[in-house]
Amino acid sequence: MRSYKIAVLRGDGIGPEIIDEGIKVLEAVSEPEGFELDWIEYPQGADHFLATGELLSEATLKEVAGCAAIYFGCIGDPRLAPGVLEQGILLALRFYFDQYINLRPVKLLEGVRTPLAGKGPADIDISVVRENTEDFYIGIGGRVTGTGAGSTKNTLEILRSLYQVKFELDIETDADELAYQIGVLSRKGCERVMRYAFELAMEREKKLTSVDKANVLTHCYGFWREVFTEVAKAYPDVQTEFNFVDAITMWFVKNPEWYDVVVAPNMFGDIITDLGAMIQGGLGLAPGGNINPEGVSMFEPIHGSAPKYKGKNVSNPIATIWAGALLLANIGEKRASDRVITAIESVLKAGQVRTYDLGGSSKTSAVGDAIAQRIRAPE
Repeated sequence: MRSYKIAVLRGDGIGPEIIDEGIKVLEAVSEPEGFELDWIEYPQGADHFLATGELLSEATLKEVAGCAAIYFGCIGDPRLAPGVLEQGILLALRFYFDQYINLRPVKLLEGVRTPLAGKGPADIDISVVRENTEDFYIGIGGRVTGTGAGSTKNTLEILRSLYQVKFELDIETDADELAYQIGVLSRKGCERVMRYAFELAMEREKKLTSVDKANVLTHCYGFWREVFTEVAKAYPDVQTEFNFVDAITMWFVKNPEWYDVVVAPNMFGDIITDLGAMIQGGLGLAPGGNINPEGVSMFEPIHGSAPKYKGKNVSNPIATIWAGALLLANIGEKRASDRVITAIESVLKAGQVRTYDLGGSSKTSAVGDAIAQRIRAPE
């Protein structure tokens, strides 16, 4: 029998309970599909950090490297400053395993209402491919104040020389303060995520939209456009177009049916996928994959840890279950993945089991039970 080791990081807040439901459903589909899932639990999260001072050690990362995939809950805890857990655990995993693709299906399922008037499941079925390791998220930046070697004036001179432009800022006193952030794109980073998007487009409707802001941020995103144009030459059957990020946020709402596959730099992809989550029915229905096609990938819901709902058994686990379906497809169990998504849609369409965010009163565990039962039901 086929067997896969899966690293499980439940994380914080509602993470443990939604992962429970994901595991329940994936176990339900593994048996009839003839494979086993060996869940390897890791305690990383707020409680572990507060107890031990450890975020994510090199030894743990090396252990996880021996797994077929990572199943991740959600991270974040009000006892800690924002960013401590996110950077020390979630981003650490993404960068260590070079998960350079963030894949977000924006699909309206049968039985779910969208806030967009007159739109239905046939209109909203978009795959957003977000670059996941570069752009403004690589951490180059800082804050300076006053005089001396690290002064605002000296920093401005360095930035002026780097960008060869004049900053129209009047920095005169020791009280002045400056913050800056630098976005970086590499040719390799652009090419590989774009190739992935083109290959995905070839499997779907052969239509690909590239997102940028090249009319203002000309250095980074002019380069993005240049690389996209070059990569497109290898895919003459794919229809391509460019959208500015502000325009695509408008058109996602007005005409979502226009889009099939969308590829975007890291920051813009982050923004438009949250919009995508809402047009597909909410964050409780929004899964994501952090993918390295040649390495270890990680699958998670895109919502936060919702600490106020921790332990209440009321949160929607469907995003996590759907992320589990993406995990199954990633490890080669495509039929099992399709069965999970079909079961999710069947339960939603029936409308009897729904959490509060979808207008119902069902418990988290009841949703997992219903989807697992639908999978086990005779076809």
